[in-house]
Amino acid sequence: MADSAQKPVVLLVEDEWLVRMEIADALLEAGWEVLEISSGEAAVAHIAGGHALDLLVSDIRLTGPVNGWDVAEACRAAHPAIPVVYASANPCDRDRMVKDSVFLSKPSRTEQLVSLCRNLYERKAK
Repeated sequence: MADSAQKPVVLLVEDEWLVRMEIADALLEAGWEVLEISSGEAAVAHIAGGHALDLLVSDIRLTGPVNGWDVAEACRAAHPAIPVVYASANPCDRDRMVKDSVFLSKPSRTEQLVSLCRNLYERKAK
């Protein structure tokens, strides 16, 4: 984050628009700047653009060839210390989770996700 007066920036990657909207609204209310992206391909392109990010929240199963694992790997390559939250309603093999990331089963309460994001961001800032 550039300076302390700016809001922390979260990249939210979710292909289901209603879920994305609900999560984005909760994060906005909690004081985050939210960049909403609906596909893995668009997320990877955004990350490659060198934009400042403070946290990644990504669904694992995304429409198209680029999934949430790929998005997190690309994000960590560009931002090595960025906190990552994976979200999925489907049980999955978690072997591809990037180091020190967190998995959140969906459905979950948005308050739980916001609290998790806040804790991860604050831990990184220390």
